[in-house]
Amino acid sequence: MNATDRTPADLLRSALAADPGRPLVTFYDDATGERVELSVATFANWVAKTANLLQGDLGAEPGDRLALLLPAHWQSAVWLLACASVGVVAEVGGDPAGADLVVSGPDTLEEAAACSGERVALALRPLGGRFPQPPAGFADYAVEVPGQGDRFAPFVPVDADGPGLVVGGEELSYAQLVDRAREDAAKRGLTPGSRLLSGLDYDTWEGLSAGLFAALAADGSVVLCRNLDRLSPEALAARAETERVTHTAV
Repeated sequence: MNATDRTPADLLRSALAADPGRPLVTFYDDATGERVELSVATFANWVAKTANLLQGDLGAEPGDRLALLLPAHWQSAVWLLACASVGVVAEVGGDPAGADLVVSGPDTLEEAAACSGERVALALRPLGGRFPQPPAGFADYAVEVPGQGDRFAPFVPVDADGPGLVVGGEELSYAQLVDRAREDAAKRGLTPGSRLLSGLDYDTWEGLSAGLFAALAADGSVVLCRNLDRLSPEALAARAETERVTHTAV
């Protein structure tokens, strides 16, 4: 962690420079049996491709508002960092009708259709699979993102003090987000190499912090679990042991 990092994108760049091969996000979906592990380098590559899609094909600019209608998922984490890379304000669970763009999962497509701007849909299928039938009026993320560039440079430098994230009705600048993530990491006792298992959703700051930002700020990693209520206490304990979990938020 670099003390001069002031945006989530800065934190990711520092992590990439320090140890690109270490795990950053390990994702489980206990409804489907899916497990995905992304190293810092792999996660950063997804972020770069998504940021290029956002800035290039979708024409997003710093300050634009993106309604993010996604659950706790590794692809949601990618979108949060992609928005921070471009300077787009991610409004978690935001109103699509008032947003410049919307990114939706398969269960919120009807709601997301209220956005008059660009619309992107994620099937959230194992291995990042595409929709069997593309939803009308939406770009299929799994179709659009693979051909994007592996490196990203913003057209305009991101203002760390500008608006960056809205969650639970509270707006944070990127610098405030990073400061709060560092505070949360310290409160949880996270240190470089810590493994934080989170079963919290992404609809609150606590969930976003435990499921991504605090671990990123601490040079740690996250084991992000969706549908964790389907797992028995014994199976959860076994997962924690297998994944070398050091801290939990469930």
